[in-house]
Amino acid sequence: MPQRTPLFDAHVAAGGKIVDFAGWELPIHYGSQLKEHETVRSDAGVFDVSHMTVVDVTGPQATAFLQTLLANDVARLGFEGKALYSGMLNADGGVIDDLIVYRTAWDYRVVVNAATRDKDLAWINQQAAAFDVTVAERPELAMLAIQGPNAIAKVKAARPDLAALIDGLKVFQGLPFASSQGDWFVARTGYTGEDGLEIMLPGSDATVFWNALLAAGVAPTGLGARDTLRLEAGMNLYGHEMDDGVSPLSAGMGWTIAWAPEARNFIGRSVIEAEKAAGPAYKQVGLVLEGKGVLRAGQTVITSAGEGEITSGTFSPSLKLSIAMARVPVAASELVDVDIRGKHEPARIVKMPFVRNGQKVFE
Repeated sequence: MPQRTPLFDAHVAAGGKIVDFAGWELPIHYGSQLKEHETVRSDAGVFDVSHMTVVDVTGPQATAFLQTLLANDVARLGFEGKALYSGMLNADGGVIDDLIVYRTAWDYRVVVNAATRDKDLAWINQQAAAFDVTVAERPELAMLAIQGPNAIAKVKAARPDLAALIDGLKVFQGLPFASSQGDWFVARTGYTGEDGLEIMLPGSDATVFWNALLAAGVAPTGLGARDTLRLEAGMNLYGHEMDDGVSPLSAGMGWTIAWAPEARNFIGRSVIEAEKAAGPAYKQVGLVLEGKGVLRAGQTVITSAGEGEITSGTFSPSLKLSIAMARVPVAASELVDVDIRGKHEPARIVKMPFVRNGQKVFE
C-alpha cells in the first residue's frame, strides 16, 4: 500500500491530483503544472518532499566513514551547516544515489532520494559496520521545499521567528532551529534553479506550517513542475541521468569527485580513476531541439561520433522550446539529430543549465 506524508489531507484540500510516486501518494499538480512552474520562476511555490529520507550520522568515526562512503570529501565542510552534493558509488563505480550531506553540531545529516531509500539504507548500514558510527533514520521528520525569487521573504512572513536564522544562512548551508514542538532544520538549498529553502520539521508541525505558507501567498506546487524546473536547471534525476550502472563521469558528476588527497580510498575510486585515465566514452550534455516534436527520455541521439540517448526531456515552459539532457559519445560535435517517432530531427548541444534564476543562460 502506498505511503502518505503528514500533508496528504492538505494536498487533497488544496485540489491536488494524487499519484503514486516511488510508493508514496503525492500531488502531481493542483490544477495546472504549467502555472505552478511559472509561479516558482516568478514568485514562490512550496513542494512537499517529506518522502525523502533524512539520516543522521554520528560518532567518533563519522568523518572517516563518510570519506569512504562518498565520492566527494566531507572534510571540505569547513563550518557548521555547510552542505555538500555527492554521489554514493558502488564498488564498480556506478551511482547508488546522489545526495546532500550537511555538517552539523551532532556530526552529519544526509538526505537521500525516496525511490532509493531501501537500497541506500542497506548499503549505508553495511558500510557503517566497519566504523564506530551510529546511523539513524529520522522518519518522524517532514520536509518542505519553498522555492522562487520571493520564497525567502514569504517564509519569513509566515514564520517571523525564523527570520534571523534565515538571514544568516549562506547558499548551500543548513542550520537547526529549536521550536516548541521539536527541532527544525532550515537549509538554503533546492532543486529548481531558484533561490529558496528546504525545511525539515516534525511531521506534527507540517500542516500548520503548510497553511501558514499558503496564507503568506506561497503556491502549492506538485511533482510535475518540480521535474520541469529541475530539468531547466540542468539537475540530475536518479534513474534517468544516473544509476547503479552509470559512472559519475558519464553523468555530469565529475565535478563532485574529490580526487585529493590520493590516500582517501572512497568506494569505487579505483574503477573511475582508471576510467578517467583512459578517457570516458560518454559525456552528459544539454540539447535544444531545432526541429519538430518534443524531446523525451529514451530517444536516440545520432551524433558524428555514434549514438547516444536522451535521459530526460520536456517542453520547457520558461523557454517555450524543447530541451533535454542526454548521454552522448565524448567526441560528439555540436549538431546532432534525434530520432523522434522514426524521423531524424535536428538538435544542438548546449552547455547547461538552460535556466537559472528565471533567465535563459545557454547560448
